[in-house]
Amino acid sequence: MPKILIIEDDAAFCQMLQRFLGRHDHEVIITFNAPEAKEALKKEVFDLVVTDLRLPDFDGIRMLSHIKETAPSTQVIVMTGYAEVGTAVSAMKKGAYDYISKPFTPEEMLMVISNALQAGQKAEVKKQAPRTVEKQSTGETPGVIKGVSEPSRKLLEYIKLVGPTNMSVLITGESGTGKEVTAKAIHDHSPRKEENFIAVDCGAIAKELATSEFFGHLKGSFTGAVEDKIGHFEAANKGTLFLDEVGNLSYEHQIQLLRTLQERKIKRVGGTKEIDVNVRIIAATNEDLRQAVAKGNFREDLYHRLNEFSIAIPSLSERYEDLLLFADAFLRQANDALDKEVLGFSDEVIEAFQRYHWPGNLRELRNVIKRAVLLTNTDEVAVESLPQEVLMAKNDVAGIDDFSKADFEKERIVNALKKTNFNKTKAAKLLQVTRKTLYNKINHYNLDL
Repeated sequence: MPKILIIEDDAAFCQMLQRFLGRHDHEVIITFNAPEAKEALKKEVFDLVVTDLRLPDFDGIRMLSHIKETAPSTQVIVMTGYAEVGTAVSAMKKGAYDYISKPFTPEEMLMVISNALQAGQKAEVKKQAPRTVEKQSTGETPGVIKGVSEPSRKLLEYIKLVGPTNMSVLITGESGTGKEVTAKAIHDHSPRKEENFIAVDCGAIAKELATSEFFGHLKGSFTGAVEDKIGHFEAANKGTLFLDEVGNLSYEHQIQLLRTLQERKIKRVGGTKEIDVNVRIIAATNEDLRQAVAKGNFREDLYHRLNEFSIAIPSLSERYEDLLLFADAFLRQANDALDKEVLGFSDEVIEAFQRYHWPGNLRELRNVIKRAVLLTNTDEVAVESLPQEVLMAKNDVAGIDDFSKADFEKERIVNALKKTNFNKTKAAKLLQVTRKTLYNKINHYNLDL
């Protein structure tokens, strides 16, 4: 039975979590402050610690450091408030496994805890063998970055909702928004997560080879077939097959795909034996498949078969609140990939990021940051390391109106006031500013509240 330590000064909330986790076969010890927690850590070894970042008598980051020093193998989850994303990012850098933003449901906490415990067990027995991921288009696939904006929250909600089912999912969105990342997250939230996730770019497969790529072939079945080969469906058996840019499939291959989804059987090219396959399909496209159906370019029956549940991924411009959170995550990835230790961004770089529209979405942001980190020899990414198109946007006054820092700040203030029923003291705390600063901002923006 996993042993968990909870550090939280809200006694009622703490006890509610203890009862809930106890019903799910977890042994839970609760502490209400740092001294109690330190004493508990001296007496017992815990598989997991769940700690609030805002402790009444101790800094949450310091508490995290203490835990990792005294019990390096113990996984740590930090609980944060709405406006504490920056602190949560710091916690991840200090060794926290994950963070969860309040308010959250007990079920959400249970899922995060389950993932953390599994990660701890894998590290302990050194069995962290990577799952097979076949790619033909994109390079690295970073994990889903949890944002604080409403579109990001809704996206994560849909992932958690549809993940445990066997429904086929159609993911739509602009290029670079992270459709494959979302598909992988759905797979990781499903009972199939220990099986293969096979990602295929349908636009990169030559038409004459598509049947062989999807269903495999037998040796000698055509010129160049020098050995038996399994196809993507067999490789993904019991797991998930991700079909990126599914709208690029020819009409003939759409028919083959539909038949396979209906019968759950395949035949290798050159073979007569039917092979049973149990595959979950997640498809993605950046075009409107309904228009393709109307034009006769995409089969309507296949469209409905793929679209049992749909997820529209928001563009980066629709998730402006998450911009710096994404930037920090991509900075960590770039440091790992390039063996660098760049700590952050200069104020000029942050301003440039906030003024640019990011037409290439998350992929463009990730690439810009990776290039900048490569060019950086100091602790901070400097503005000189940014590409010209990002810098030029600093003076693009015409393009700033609907994507400005001022608009973002006004929206945050209004949202915080609404969340606190227009209690300015609570809103200031939520925004992590003083009450006087909040009043000044309200007057500055002429907010009629």
